[in-house]
Amino acid sequence: MSDSLYNSQGVVNQIDWQQYLYLVRNEALKLAVRLPTTIELDDLLQVGYIGLLESIKRYDSSQGYTFTTFATPRIKGAMLDELRSRDWLPRQTRKKIKDVTKAINELEQKLGIPPNDQQIAAHLQLSLTEYHKVLLDSNYSQICSYDEIHKKLGDNLDALIEPDTDNNPFASIINDEIRNIIVQQIGNLPEKEKMVLALYYQEELNLKEIGKVLDISESRVSQLHSQAIKRIQSKIVL
Repeated sequence: MSDSLYNSQGVVNQIDWQQYLYLVRNEALKLAVRLPTTIELDDLLQVGYIGLLESIKRYDSSQGYTFTTFATPRIKGAMLDELRSRDWLPRQTRKKIKDVTKAINELEQKLGIPPNDQQIAAHLQLSLTEYHKVLLDSNYSQICSYDEIHKKLGDNLDALIEPDTDNNPFASIINDEIRNIIVQQIGNLPEKEKMVLALYYQEELNLKEIGKVLDISESRVSQLHSQAIKRIQSKIVL
């Protein structure tokens, strides 16, 4: 069964929406593993379905990219809009998250090398446990606020590393200077953080799967992911 919907150019799209329900589920599951347990998977699915139907209305095949390529970021965008509207992080927590990026930048200038967890925590006058909690909160915040890197790069580091990939809708909006800085900073990351980014964004493993590969806990994977993003952010002036 197909739904006939007019796109923005007035052309009828005949797309079997049920064929693409898996896109909604895939994106919901990717987000769910990085969210607090208070966020229900069904909530993400419901808004994702709305994003899928909206994508069917707006899709224009003459633009040269597949429906999957067009719809996926819009489905996730609908979910992120829903999450942002809940805005559960206290103001003080958000301040601590911003302070992490500043601390990493200051320490790297002072030490000449990427600081480790203990050094960053000490600089922030936090215990290691408190610092790791801020990193976990930061992961949630990054999802819900379209952090600076995702604003520039879309949601997949493949868009960063291979910006000229055919049918990549983000390629034309990526700033070359920003991209080059990020590529360089990824190369400068501590090995384990670099591995976490590669497994998450390129291999598309979830946090639990990455933990098994690296023989660390799921929460530690989340901390390393957040710390890697903060290291990169500390080098970008937007």
